[in-house]
Amino acid sequence: MSDTPDDVETLGIVLETADPERAWNAFRLGLTALEDGRDVSVFLLGEGVEAEEITDDRFDVRDRMEAFDEAGGELLACGTCLEMRKRDGSEVCPISTMNDLLEVVTTADRVLTVG
Repeated sequence: MSDTPDDVETLGIVLETADPERAWNAFRLGLTALEDGRDVSVFLLGEGVEAEEITDDRFDVRDRMEAFDEAGGELLACGTCLEMRKRDGSEVCPISTMNDLLEVVTTADRVLTVG
């Protein structure tokens, strides 16, 4: 399979699950795209806002999230979804709004939802 098409400069990933393997793979993809020179935003929505707290022996989601952040990826989290779970945003994962999600999905060349 070939690399991402050259016309794809920005990638938006909407993560809607706290499943360890799916969340881990979403951040692996985001990191791979960053390493390939793409701009990547990940928006955590619904159960996805729980990603930072996932603990799993096989899938170190927190590690991939931190690597994504350190590589220059943009990470946003739905403020309403966090509030419903009585959680706060963090330095790695700031509280965001539906307007931020709208910005991600309307400005990215491609959007992928992982749920």
